[in-house]
Amino acid sequence: MGAAALAHEVRPAYLQIEETAPDTFSVLWKQPASGPMVVHLDPQLSNGLLKGPPSQEFTANSFVIRKWDNLHQARDSFDGSTIAIDGLKDTITDALVSVSFLSGQDIQTILRPKSPSTVVQLKGTGKLPVLAYVTLGIEHILTGFDHLSFVLGLVLLIRSRSLLLKTITAFTLAHSITLAVSALGFVHPSAPVIEALVALSIVFVALELVRSWEGHDGLTVKWPWLIAFTFGLLHGFAFASSLADIGLPPHNIPLALLLFNCGVEIGQLLFVGAVLLIIAVLRRLPEPRRLQLRLAVPYAIGGLSTYWMLQRLNVVIHH
Repeated sequence: MGAAALAHEVRPAYLQIEETAPDTFSVLWKQPASGPMVVHLDPQLSNGLLKGPPSQEFTANSFVIRKWDNLHQARDSFDGSTIAIDGLKDTITDALVSVSFLSGQDIQTILRPKSPSTVVQLKGTGKLPVLAYVTLGIEHILTGFDHLSFVLGLVLLIRSRSLLLKTITAFTLAHSITLAVSALGFVHPSAPVIEALVALSIVFVALELVRSWEGHDGLTVKWPWLIAFTFGLLHGFAFASSLADIGLPPHNIPLALLLFNCGVEIGQLLFVGAVLLIIAVLRRLPEPRRLQLRLAVPYAIGGLSTYWMLQRLNVVIHH
């Protein structure tokens, strides 16, 4: 049961290979873990770099971490070699791979279950794979059910399309700001506290939605862009925490941050568009059925977010 659950882990793994001295390398491998059981994933290099056991292996922040230090390998042996993640094809987890050399050349790519290996080409490489990081951002938001629940609440609360556009823009601006300042290392908020506050923001919007449909205009209806901006700051810190867990190379953070954020925005717009389409279809239902759905949605959002909040507060208390 535990292995099956881990096979559905959506957080990416991370493999960093860095040349620390001429023909000497250090390797960092991070893979997500849930509880005591860990899905079997092993990084492999055909040039033999990882043939020996790791120097260190431990668990931290829900990740299993392995490190190899002072590995001696000719730089040229990487050209044409294959990097593969054994076991990746049996999961839905992606693996970010970063290889950096003293020459300044950097190679980044993302391995996926359908393509769990890549061939290293030292010529003509070094650019950040734009589509890969954009796709990672899209996947992150579309699998972030707490963030989507908050956006869903905003869409249902705001009837004016122009006001909805302004509100979503305010939310986007806010979480882009905190995503940037946190990912660039200017602030270091507590991840468990942020996650609990994100859940609280969803509880708040669910309550506002119930009050609105009972005929009482709350703060979100009166000042939707202000509420969206305020809580958007919290959601941005949560995005940054996820990005930090990936462990992107420091010299690639600004560009990777931009691409990741673009992916988040694309995913968010896709979600909003899908919700508006569903609303248009549901308006054709008989009035009694529409009223039932209208009541069910905020209570479902509120119940689920309350569970998330209590669960995350427990983590904060025992952190």
